[in-house]
Amino acid sequence: MLGRGYVKLGATGNRAFTQEPRLHRSSKTLCCAALAIAFVAAPGCAPYTPLPLDRVPPLAPALTVLPETPLGLAQVTALALERDPDVRAVRARHGLADAQLLQSGILPNPMLNGAVLPLLSGIGTVPAWSIGISQDIKALVTYRAKRRAAEYAARQVYADVLWQEWQVAGQARQLAVDLIAGERSRPLLMEAFDLLQRRSTVLQQALAAGNATLVTAAPTQVALQAARASVQALDQRQLSLRHQLNALLGLTPDAVVPLATVIDLPPLDMTAIRASLDTLADRRPDLLALRLGYASQDATLRVAILSQFPDLVLGGAGSSDNSKVINGGPNVTVGLPIFDRNQGNIAIATATRAQLHAEYAARLATATGQVGATLAEMEQLQAQLTVVRRDLPAARLAAQRAAGAFGASNLDERSYVDLVTNRFAKEQEVMTMERALLDRQVALLTLIGAGLPAVDTLPGAVK
Repeated sequence: MLGRGYVKLGATGNRAFTQEPRLHRSSKTLCCAALAIAFVAAPGCAPYTPLPLDRVPPLAPALTVLPETPLGLAQVTALALERDPDVRAVRARHGLADAQLLQSGILPNPMLNGAVLPLLSGIGTVPAWSIGISQDIKALVTYRAKRRAAEYAARQVYADVLWQEWQVAGQARQLAVDLIAGERSRPLLMEAFDLLQRRSTVLQQALAAGNATLVTAAPTQVALQAARASVQALDQRQLSLRHQLNALLGLTPDAVVPLATVIDLPPLDMTAIRASLDTLADRRPDLLALRLGYASQDATLRVAILSQFPDLVLGGAGSSDNSKVINGGPNVTVGLPIFDRNQGNIAIATATRAQLHAEYAARLATATGQVGATLAEMEQLQAQLTVVRRDLPAARLAAQRAAGAFGASNLDERSYVDLVTNRFAKEQEVMTMERALLDRQVALLTLIGAGLPAVDTLPGAVK
């Protein structure tokens, strides 16, 4: 009985021989070609590079990295845009947007397929083999629309990042303004506290000597407690503001940032701002980002519509059977759009575009309304501040006369304290309204982008 791999005796002799299954020369060539393609493609693969996380917080101790001269508002804003950890993290989205744009421009690779079928049994004489190559044609149909959608999406990311930079710059400017205004108001609060503390000391001595009553000392004690509370509240607020500013500048909480004593905000022309509201959408990064997002979604809708084109794969193939019969020629694979005509994706893309259209209209209305409302509030505050400043000299004069009359024993303790505290209350009212006006001004500057990076620094333009 013959074992596996043996054949019967040859016609010319009685010597048995073995015939192992072996690959045909063409099938060996096919295997070699496949290996060659693999080795050629391997050097183009990207290597893995580790990126370990930091274990130490990236905070600097301020004085070693900041200039010794006091910082103005423009310098504080520039440092915040340069050093804020959150801004640095947001800017990393640039790389992701660029990578996604790169991916959108890459066509799918052609597919190479092949097979080698060694002869195991039967009447054949050689192994069978096949080889073919194909390309997805539908990807070419939607290529331009997909590329356009990715370009708009990448520019939307850049606009979103710029808007985040505006927010950080506005926050830094607001914190610096509040800190400078707080430092300017502290001497007045301390003046009121020191005066009332001196009066309290005198009254306590008079009470101990029996020369004053609790009714006489009570107004001064109440005013002193209010003055102390005002100083403490200001100090607490100033410390909190400094911590927030240090965080924006990437500094440790205990770092000391030297600030100028002058609030040098850019000038405002309210009439010009109102006249330029029609062009606000061209100057606000958040509105531009929404426009770019809408344009990207519109291109995505075009992709969905073009994707109704049936799936089409073109290629060519060659093969040989076990009897050395070689065949070759083109092949086509066509999807039949019987059930799925991409109607679901088209409906989703259409609804998304309608949603973005409504969101842009809402944001545009909100942005315009915010600017108009801030302008109106500033005008109201300015009018009120004018009235309060007009009354301030009278309060100062009354306090001055009260001090003279009290020193000459022509005025009682309660009336003296009331007139003095009224003067300090008027002073604080002026400072409070001035700070409120500065806050509105900083907010308005952020809303219109005055002194901030302009949108013309973005790559490309909206078509």
